[in-house]
Amino acid sequence: MPMNSRSLALVSVLVLAAPLALAMGGRPKMDEEAANVRIQPVAKIELAAGGAKAAAGSRSGEELYKGVCGACHDAGIAGAPKTGDKAAWAPRIALGLDGLVKSAITGKNAMPPKGGSDANDEEMARVIAFMANKSGANFSAK
Repeated sequence: MPMNSRSLALVSVLVLAAPLALAMGGRPKMDEEAANVRIQPVAKIELAAGGAKAAAGSRSGEELYKGVCGACHDAGIAGAPKTGDKAAWAPRIALGLDGLVKSAITGKNAMPPKGGSDANDEEMARVIAFMANKSGANFSAK
């Protein structure tokens, strides 16, 4: 089948285009730093309290609540019982402080172990007592 002049011109362009592109460096040069700036996140979230951290073991229940637990328990995120919601907390309070602490230490449903905090067991008891007491309990923790 004979080639017409149009087909011949197209084949010629294709044959010459590939080596020409390689000779010119292939892909355009990219400013990697500028690209990284353009794709960086627009925000970052930190759940732990900022500033100087208290020594592990010395934080009060309220400090831990404000720095970590309140992020979910204030708004009821992912099914977390809202602090102060007596109906939601009643069956939990019925487990007693030890049962609630054990559950919080190991994690429950969407809550990771220790609520994602670095709290020790004593601090966990304090923060659980703090939340439960705001929700109708009368627990005492060291």
